[in-house]
Amino acid sequence: MKEHQATLVADGFVFLEAPRWHDNRLWVSDVFDLKLYNVTEDGARAVVCDVPGRPAGIGFLPDKTPLVVSCAEKKLMKVSDGALSVYADLSNVATGDLNDLVVDDIGRVYVGNFGYDLFGGAPVEVTEMHVIEPDGSIRVAARGLEFPNGAVIKDRGQTLVVAETWCGKLTAYDRAENGDLSNRHLFADLGDRQPDGICADQHGAIWAGCYNTGEFVRVLEGGEISDRVVFDGNAVSCTIGGTNGTTLYCCVYLGTDEQLHARERRSAIYKAELNA
Repeated sequence: MKEHQATLVADGFVFLEAPRWHDNRLWVSDVFDLKLYNVTEDGARAVVCDVPGRPAGIGFLPDKTPLVVSCAEKKLMKVSDGALSVYADLSNVATGDLNDLVVDDIGRVYVGNFGYDLFGGAPVEVTEMHVIEPDGSIRVAARGLEFPNGAVIKDRGQTLVVAETWCGKLTAYDRAENGDLSNRHLFADLGDRQPDGICADQHGAIWAGCYNTGEFVRVLEGGEISDRVVFDGNAVSCTIGGTNGTTLYCCVYLGTDEQLHARERRSAIYKAELNA
């Protein structure tokens, strides 16, 4: 297994999630500080907007319009000149707070939800992933998922992979031209690792942030782990970007659960050069 070393990009955040490389900068949600940020390669940050209801998943429509999840409001919000408007309201269909998302080439959005009242201490329930079509219609894309989290579309749009956090699995679907998902199958069983945010590299491997072990791991289909970046904390989410498209950006929380509950600013962005 190849071990990669990471260097600090920016710190002092509350809890970062869902990094995306777009328009030569990193976009990231600070979940508990209720802010959407841009961060440059040298670590300079700028607030794009405040997001009531806790921001999470980020995506971009074909015309480059940013979208961001409002978790507690169960809405997908469109960002325009720093102002928010409702792009899709899933409050009548999602059984838990919205979570992460992925957008395809025509603007079709797949979004998961917790499935139950996580913060209220309710028991774990399986849930659905929904898809929002470009015409605004909403339908169920997949059922029976255990805390669907990060998701990616790969293989030239033919495969969708979603992280099921609590059962430690990366679950794959074949994806039809009309966006339908079928042939649910196991991409990888990560055992005791709990995958949170994920991304795919140019070879079709999945990088997964394993929240409970502090690892970002590169996983091949079938479960082999070829590469790793390790932190003394929680590994939350990752994306590949940078000027050359070979930089792994990692969002981490370097503190305890108690410090997170106290909203201590121990979240940071690190980067690892994958061709080093």
